[in-house]
Amino acid sequence: MIQILIADDHEMFREGIKRICEDNPDLVVAGEASTGNEVLDKVVESDYDLLLLDIAMPGLNGLDTLKQLKTLKPRLRVLVLSMYPEDEYAMRAIKAGAAGYLTKAKASRELMEAIKKISHGGNYINASVAEKLLFDTKSETSVPLHKTLSDREYQILNMIVRGMKVSEIAEDLSLSVKTVSTYKVRILNKMEMKSTAELVKYALEHDLL
Repeated sequence: MIQILIADDHEMFREGIKRICEDNPDLVVAGEASTGNEVLDKVVESDYDLLLLDIAMPGLNGLDTLKQLKTLKPRLRVLVLSMYPEDEYAMRAIKAGAAGYLTKAKASRELMEAIKKISHGGNYINASVAEKLLFDTKSETSVPLHKTLSDREYQILNMIVRGMKVSEIAEDLSLSVKTVSTYKVRILNKMEMKSTAELVKYALEHDLL
């Protein structure tokens, strides 16, 4: 039996994943968490075979959680389930230690295949991401500006270029407005830009939207 921990801050999504898993007698949803800190507590308390992990959770986000898990439970297999497109986030997730990345839009169709592959020691990413990972390890060209950002900075960049206000981002991530404003300034400095409009233009040019 594969013991699964589901980590997502949306109860309805967790219920949907549980229903999909219930159709397979080899899977048991043994735990649920709605924040990154809850995930860390639960993996210390109990042993799981597979973690289904969301990226956009309040407080400690999925990527930061994943990095800490690699120290606490290095053998725990992790499949990241996210609303974000594969391209950049999938690469960050795999580099942080995830065994696979699947968008929530594809979960109903591909989740069982992904779980089966990962639980048997494989990885689950699409061909374009695999190609980019291979190219990334071989490339000696200069690093794109957005890749100089930390995972949290990149997450906030994505929210900014999608039109979210600083106050909305702060509420969504359970951070203070001052903290998000500081992140925004840091992002602009690292990206060598002066305005949100420039960030949006860059995101469009680099297919980040």
